[in-house]
Amino acid sequence: MDNRNRRLDLTLIAGIAAFLLFPWYRIEGGFLSFNWLSGFFNDAADGPGLLQIFAYGRLWLAVALLALLAAVSARFITNSMLRGTILAWAGGVGVVFLALQGLAIGFSGWNWSLTENLFGTLANGQPAMGAGAMLSAFLFVLIFAFGLAERGVMKGDAFVVATISLLVFLVAIFVFYPIGSMFVGGFQDFDGSFNASGFARNIQDPSIWSLSCVIGGDRCGLAWRTLWLAIMTASGSTLLGLAFALVATRTRFPFKKGLRLLTVLPIITPPFVIGLALTLLFGRAGMVTTGLSDLFGIEPSRWLYGLTGIWIAQVLSFTPISFLVLIGVVEGVSPSMEEASQTLRADRWRTFWRVSLPLMKPGLANAFLIGFIESMADFGNPLVLGGSHGVLSTEIFFAVVGSQTDPSRAAVLALILLCFTLSAFLAQRFWLAGKNFATVTGKGDSGSHIALPKSLSIFVHALVIPWMIFTVVVYGMIAFGGFVKTWGLDNSLTLDHYARAFSFSLRDGGIAWTGVAWNSFWTTMEIALISAPLTAAVGLATAYVIVRQKFAGRGLFEFALMMSFAIPGTVIGISYIMAFNLPPLEMTGTALILVACFVFRNMPVGVRGGIAAMSQLDKSLDEASMTLRANSFRTIRKVILPLLRPAITAALVYSFVRAITSISAVIFLVSAQYNMATSYIVGLVENGEYGVAIAYSSMLIVVMITVITGFQLLVGERRLRRENRIHRVAATATTQEKTA
Repeated sequence: MDNRNRRLDLTLIAGIAAFLLFPWYRIEGGFLSFNWLSGFFNDAADGPGLLQIFAYGRLWLAVALLALLAAVSARFITNSMLRGTILAWAGGVGVVFLALQGLAIGFSGWNWSLTENLFGTLANGQPAMGAGAMLSAFLFVLIFAFGLAERGVMKGDAFVVATISLLVFLVAIFVFYPIGSMFVGGFQDFDGSFNASGFARNIQDPSIWSLSCVIGGDRCGLAWRTLWLAIMTASGSTLLGLAFALVATRTRFPFKKGLRLLTVLPIITPPFVIGLALTLLFGRAGMVTTGLSDLFGIEPSRWLYGLTGIWIAQVLSFTPISFLVLIGVVEGVSPSMEEASQTLRADRWRTFWRVSLPLMKPGLANAFLIGFIESMADFGNPLVLGGSHGVLSTEIFFAVVGSQTDPSRAAVLALILLCFTLSAFLAQRFWLAGKNFATVTGKGDSGSHIALPKSLSIFVHALVIPWMIFTVVVYGMIAFGGFVKTWGLDNSLTLDHYARAFSFSLRDGGIAWTGVAWNSFWTTMEIALISAPLTAAVGLATAYVIVRQKFAGRGLFEFALMMSFAIPGTVIGISYIMAFNLPPLEMTGTALILVACFVFRNMPVGVRGGIAAMSQLDKSLDEASMTLRANSFRTIRKVILPLLRPAITAALVYSFVRAITSISAVIFLVSAQYNMATSYIVGLVENGEYGVAIAYSSMLIVVMITVITGFQLLVGERRLRRENRIHRVAATATTQEKTA
């Protein structure tokens, strides 16, 4: 009971402080500037919640205050069930009311005509929520969770209930609320009023749905071009990824280590750099183009700029990811099944076609889905190589920042993009549902995989070897392009591009960062280093809840989290703009919106990695710790987390790299104060400064390789050597708890 009262007391004290000591509404200069202290008691914009109610006429906030007072009164009730009921109702009413009043009341009064008809006109409105309001909402969620725990939910484990409640709260705010706002934005006018004409006009636009190319026209509509490109990219990357996986596992290819090295490069490469390298090779002034022109008199053309060039760049970018997905699946096919097939007189080709390949279906489906979604969301390569052949992601961007801003068109295009990706996501789940592909059991399987049929071996080598050479040449161009003065015109070597981007000097006893790239570089490092641990923490906490806890709606909760993976970054970016550009949560132009975007965009990968790692830890470890009276929080801290260091490191590395290389969502969210590296490089490309853009990209690749190497060295020192070490960790933690 003492622990329950202590955590509730701290929560209630923080709730009272939120109403008394923190500005209730958003501060223009930022909360951490502390400029609001000067106008704390005499300025409505800086006042705390209590003054907003009694001094500035915002009486509706009294409902939230009454909910907090009800929770305070419940603190002194000894009946556990009654106390839990009051706390749960107080917390639930508090958080729901804060959400509704934030949505219903804007700067000038009511946002909804229904509430205005019911309650009359408001004398004044309210700006976006600030530190006091957001802290109160967070604490109301905790009060709600503590109330449920008092009533015995999840065996009365307040930590578990609070973790689930906070995760649902955060996912609702940063995943489902933006998507809902984007959908509503399609039916709004510039002033926010309901207007379905923009949606109707755009959804029927022939430039989106035209099929003129089928009947001899120049090109099909935007939606069909994007869909066709995504299908072709997914098919090409899956086929090549499978070929790479077969060569790496089923042949005697002598350069397997180099093959695996090539899988790392695209992951740490900014997404539009491949397009730049292809331009340097095959553009009108590219090396190959000018060489063919000089040798054979072939006139330079613009064949690269269009769907063909985008497709080549995307397949180059996403094939290594397909390889990483498929290599484990190919290795996991049981050799005994293949040997059994050959024992029954099936030849190698029939065995591969009828036994091995069907068992690879989950990997092939996942690789195709990843390629499809990544192609849909890709922004950098279509921007560089698309020319007049735009796709949905680039058209959404120009609908927001172009000369003729059209939020309704951006919302409609984003909804179409979301429908395509969710359809592919659901189709994949339906295709694999109810089927068993398990080949790894507890029984020993010491056989070896059969060799590939000769014709298939020749085919995969014919695909892999030219593609490896092509990839090496492309990355050679990336490295070389930063050291020539003007590509195609003056190929003399120079360091001017690196000097312009990253020069510095010593002034007044300090370092002056004079290069044009330093501002965005330090901002990128700061945002990435903040978001990476948050992403890992949220992902692993979610994985713990899914793997270790049983609660109503767990399957729906997991599906909702995985569905956020199927939302393209372009849709995330435009939905964040529409959701967080106005009250109740106004974050546009701040570092907070970038951090939130990275955390909840990359969270599903952290969740899947955490689930995979946590599933390998026997539940008896948790049970032994709990038997010796350790609570869930201490069990996680002392038993589970020490055994998850590799998974934590993997989540940190992935989150850090994605925060640096992401472009499709970031391009909508950056500002003059917080400009990310990828957005800055896009600006350089648009201005034709290819040398500086490549120099900047090369520097980012070096930084990421350094960070990844450092993390891998850290993981190498933390490996478990023997299984009994796991039990020693659990025993030590539980013994400490018992003696404490």
